[in-house]
Amino acid sequence: MTDERREDTVDESVEEIEEPAPEGSAPAPTPEPAQARGDDAYLRLAADFDNYRKRVAREQVELTARANERLLNELLPVLDDLERALEAAAQHEPGGGGEAKLEDGVRLVHRSLLALVERHGLSEIETDGGFDPHVHEALLTQPGEGAAEGSVLQVLQKGYKLGERVVRPARVIVAE
Repeated sequence: MTDERREDTVDESVEEIEEPAPEGSAPAPTPEPAQARGDDAYLRLAADFDNYRKRVAREQVELTARANERLLNELLPVLDDLERALEAAAQHEPGGGGEAKLEDGVRLVHRSLLALVERHGLSEIETDGGFDPHVHEALLTQPGEGAAEGSVLQVLQKGYKLGERVVRPARVIVAE
């Protein structure tokens, strides 16, 4: 008897679902599953392409920054040599005036090269104050008369940043 009751209940529920729509009303539109899947696939493809486009643009910017970094890294020794030449010219005894022209020419080249690398985003790392291991490289520690422990006593080689990235740390002597 319980089986008969189950069959009756199932038959009644089927009958309730299969009731015809009242006259004068249109049947409810049902979306075609194939079209819905196609629309979904299209939207996913469009989103994937948009993500790809953004990723390629981001990678291009990073590649350009890396190329600039390599170029600027190669130019740094030239900048260092010019600074050393300026120091040597300043210590030279002025005699006949030829040295002054040499110094002026070297200063001009130094200024133009410095302006060039600054236009490309290179900036000098500040060495005033305390030692920062993120941007300074300590080559020596010395007792400093009147200097606080960990402060920079002398800069042996300037350091540079490209944006926020350290291209070359400043090489310094630090107080003990």
